[in-house]
Amino acid sequence: MKKLKTKKNQFIKGKTLIATVDISKSKHMGYCRAPDGSEVNPFEFLNNRSGFDRFWKRISKAMKTAHLKDVVFGFESTGPYAEPLIHYLRQKPVRLVQVNPMHTKRVKELQGNSPNKTDRKDPKVIADIIELGHALTLVIPEGPAAELRRLTQARDRSMKRRTALYNQLQHIVCLVFPEFFHVIKNIKTKTAKYIIRHTPTPQDLLAVDKESMVNTIRKVSYGKISPKRVEALYDGAKNTVGIQEGREGIVFEIGNILQMIEASESFIKALEKKMPDHLHQIPYSRSILSIKGIGEVTAAGLIGEVGDFRKFTTLSEITKLAGLDLFEISSGLHQGNRRISKRGRPLLRKLLYGTAVHMVSPVGIMRQTYQGYLDRGMIKKKALIAITRKLLRLIFALVRNQSEYVHGYTKTKTVLKEAA
Repeated sequence: MKKLKTKKNQFIKGKTLIATVDISKSKHMGYCRAPDGSEVNPFEFLNNRSGFDRFWKRISKAMKTAHLKDVVFGFESTGPYAEPLIHYLRQKPVRLVQVNPMHTKRVKELQGNSPNKTDRKDPKVIADIIELGHALTLVIPEGPAAELRRLTQARDRSMKRRTALYNQLQHIVCLVFPEFFHVIKNIKTKTAKYIIRHTPTPQDLLAVDKESMVNTIRKVSYGKISPKRVEALYDGAKNTVGIQEGREGIVFEIGNILQMIEASESFIKALEKKMPDHLHQIPYSRSILSIKGIGEVTAAGLIGEVGDFRKFTTLSEITKLAGLDLFEISSGLHQGNRRISKRGRPLLRKLLYGTAVHMVSPVGIMRQTYQGYLDRGMIKKKALIAITRKLLRLIFALVRNQSEYVHGYTKTKTVLKEAA
């Protein structure tokens, strides 16, 4: 008879203690369960060294009482508050795993047949999930990979802040000069920011000689903005419906927003400049960089988010980490569509999807494959997801085989190991 026990359930043995924690900002809730069902009731401990030491003492005592040899520690993969505890437990003889918050939400009704959610109940639910064999692989970045994760996440946060600032700038400019966007469509361009910085209101624009502005804009835009568009901008300024009251405060805020945008862009460039130094310390980065269309910033982000590609033994593990695993909801005569779960690391999925978009461009290495999906009747969105999954498979295979990608060949060129 075929065994149904999956690989991820194999580390729960007869001599294994399950220790779990419900994570919070200042106080965590710990819990321990032995294989025979005996348990240590949920208990609080602080998010500091003395609290961690107390938690470890409870684990050690539970292992000694139940005569156990191994311990598995699990937690919900939500937020940054678990990281200090994880790094503390890395120094202990513990196997670290994580559970999906969606699994906790589904399984919680098994505890007392109730949807009740409390800090004392959650660690027990996490233990149930681990016992059922649905814990996920936890890869903690080390060395250069850890640096890349921090740099990548800082870059992503900065880019989100920059986008929010551009949205604020657009809203404010629209108050005093809505006609501006009839001529200059993209506020993120160098030309748009130059005009707004030097002439933030229609009155400021009209105070500048038109011929002089035409010449200046031609230089700033490298000839992309024609004199006719500058003329249209002046016509809009003459007949503007922008508000007249409170302009001084608006102009002051526009200047501040532009300064913050410049600071964000400068910080993003500085982060991207640091990435290659850490990236090239990772031997298998050469395999990822060999794929045409993946640059140093993208490769750095992928490695930072994954932690270490070599620590994943199966493709399904890393596909789930990216949230690119497929599912469908079908019942009876209803046949559901297959979709990606989106339950993994969102930034990893974002990087892969953005790279896939680039690779299906007319000069992209996966253009032909993408076109084949479209010819088979697949909609563009699904075809791009298929390319994203294919890209992840390719990266995983190259790293696993220590190979480089050679376009147009079915075989790959072996990369010399670092030891060689």
